[in-house]
Amino acid sequence: MTLDKDLLSIQEARNLAAKAKEAQLEYQHFTQQQVDKIVKAMAEAGYNASEKLAKMACDESGFGVYEDKIIKNQFSTKNVYESIKNLKTVGIIAEEANGKVLKIAAPMGVVCALIPSTNPTSTAMFKALISLKSRNAIVASPHPKTAKCMIEALKILSDAAERAGAPKGLIQCMSEPTIEGTDALMHDKNIAIILATGSTQIVKAAYSSGKPAYGVGPGNVPAFIERTANYQKAVADIVYGTTFDNGTLCSSEQSMIVDIPLKEKVIEESLSQGCYFVNAEEKEKLARAIQTNLKINPDIVGKPASFIANCAGFSVPENTKVLIAECNEVGKSEPFSIEKLSPVLSFYVVDGWLEGCHRCIDLLQFGGMGHTMVIHSNDEPIIMKFALEKPAFRILVNTVASIGAIGYTTALEPSMTLGPGTWGGSIISDNVSAKHLLNIKSLAFETNPINKGKSVDKFETQKYKDGKDWFIKEIEERLRERAGNLPLKDVYTYPEIEKPIEEKSETVKSVAYGSGITEEEIKKIIKEFK
Repeated sequence: MTLDKDLLSIQEARNLAAKAKEAQLEYQHFTQQQVDKIVKAMAEAGYNASEKLAKMACDESGFGVYEDKIIKNQFSTKNVYESIKNLKTVGIIAEEANGKVLKIAAPMGVVCALIPSTNPTSTAMFKALISLKSRNAIVASPHPKTAKCMIEALKILSDAAERAGAPKGLIQCMSEPTIEGTDALMHDKNIAIILATGSTQIVKAAYSSGKPAYGVGPGNVPAFIERTANYQKAVADIVYGTTFDNGTLCSSEQSMIVDIPLKEKVIEESLSQGCYFVNAEEKEKLARAIQTNLKINPDIVGKPASFIANCAGFSVPENTKVLIAECNEVGKSEPFSIEKLSPVLSFYVVDGWLEGCHRCIDLLQFGGMGHTMVIHSNDEPIIMKFALEKPAFRILVNTVASIGAIGYTTALEPSMTLGPGTWGGSIISDNVSAKHLLNIKSLAFETNPINKGKSVDKFETQKYKDGKDWFIKEIEERLRERAGNLPLKDVYTYPEIEKPIEEKSETVKSVAYGSGITEEEIKKIIKEFK
């Protein structure tokens, strides 16, 4: 009997989660040195395969820019690795209150990773790296449209991890992704946390699963060019950002808001950089092509400007990079005010920074709350006002928004998963990284005694031996020897040993106690004890 695809997917989800959990129960005992060796090997393998995986992602998805996907793959391996390589994720990771509180890292378990089609290989490798850095396992659910390239990306990292000493099965990926299978994975008993990147529906499903979840949603990023800005650089940054991988990053610029003294200069500069301003008739056609009832048309996501114009029913010069539509409103009456995930920009003119401020807030509230915005300005007080007042957790200044938000052109934490905070319906407002996939224990000593008496009241963690903290070294040695909790099993059995007994000529089977001492030896010691 042939099973339906949804049933196959559900069973696969259960099997992969169980395998990942089994591997993670072993991996959680690895030392920092072992973990770091594995993560480094993964990053190097992913980086070396960046071009191959970029080609696969482009071919399979049918959108994006090959050269830009290479950059994303390299960023998600090399840059992410550089940002986490010195992060301590094993043993004591911090000391507080003059040694009275020690922070001890513990893994979460198995990460369920939901991966979008817009950034499949880069996001998959990123999530695998941060998961294993924190001694977690990972099971990924790809978008069906980009399953093959993502499976290959994770296979490359998995093979590298196992060659470096990782337990087999730490990295898993569904080969039969369906809605039913993904739902089963999110609800599986072996899953500890969900890391959801994708549509609003996917994020809501993750939060509705009953499991802890980090969910990230749409950006709808506004870019404001204030009157004191270097407008040539600002336009160049915005054009680069909205065309990078044809706008598939959720942090890519979606609207250009221009202070009125710079309007004509910005239009002229935009035209010189390959932008095309649609007329009224073309705007109506383009609006119908890019969305239906304010939902993005998936057929135009990640496509070049000329392709989108042809779909809409009009032609543009072959070298056109960006389609721009002048707008006056934000909301349901203006289709261009939504997130478009393509090289299409709405264009607003405002009179002064305060009106620009309100326009940016309108756009964020309509579809990008908590995510990202960028201001191009050389007026420091105005920049600070934007930082304090805008409902976005990444306020970028004089840079490309799409790759600035992920930490490529800024000093933000390198990440392919950007939290929009509670304003955007998420529990996290940071750029998600390995530190967010750790549980932190607190070892706390008494500071306000109720009863007097001499007792240990802190650890001297600053004692060094051979350049390394002796206490941390001891903790890692215990982890290496599996000291502490026994492995989780239903039944515990102990080996029997054969040992000759002097009083008898035959070999007697005895149960081993402690480290090799037998029952007969214990009786002999008791008998001879005076």
